[in-house]
Amino acid sequence: MLPVITAFERSPDGGRGLARDTRVRWALEETGQPYEVRHLSFEAMKQPTHLARHPFGQIPTYEDGDLVLFETGSIVLHIAEQHSVLLPQDTNARARAITWMFAATNTVEPPILDLVTARIIERDKPWAEARLPLVQDRIRDRLKPLSVRLGDGEWLDGAFSAGDLMMVSVLLRLRPSGLLDEFPSLAAYVARGEARPAYQRAYAAQKADFEAASGKSV
Repeated sequence: MLPVITAFERSPDGGRGLARDTRVRWALEETGQPYEVRHLSFEAMKQPTHLARHPFGQIPTYEDGDLVLFETGSIVLHIAEQHSVLLPQDTNARARAITWMFAATNTVEPPILDLVTARIIERDKPWAEARLPLVQDRIRDRLKPLSVRLGDGEWLDGAFSAGDLMMVSVLLRLRPSGLLDEFPSLAAYVARGEARPAYQRAYAAQKADFEAASGKSV
């Protein structure tokens, strides 16, 4: 039986690979693990069946036999632990890769998501224009030390790992804002992640799902 992940029936990102199921697809593609996708409408995500898998009614979830997981960091870590390609064998290097996974989701991603909120959800608020530069500066405060730490390296800590997979996935959300272009080393880092064949397959799969759903809805 193949692992099953859940994804939007019609992703609000327009098939651009920003929905979080793309991170899980990428991890599965890197490890060569076939998988199935269960597509859910927004209404289905709030029904008891899905809430039993994800108490907050979101995607993705991951099912493999009796194991059901939610939260992309947890899912990607589980996948990485089953295969040698996403986590180093060396104990210390492995711990550092996992640390970068946490850094991506706990330190770098929150202000980036705040920017999405400020530009889309809160854009009609009277204070939105004044708040936006503050949010952007908080992102820069994260990107500056990240850029310094990456330096001239190809990846964050030696070979590509689950830490890079998560960090690239998070940074991709910045591309429309132009902020990533202020840090050329990080822009190149993200481009290297996107160029990986496994990412290309994951992106294509997510885009194909969106286009298929869009075609059905016309």
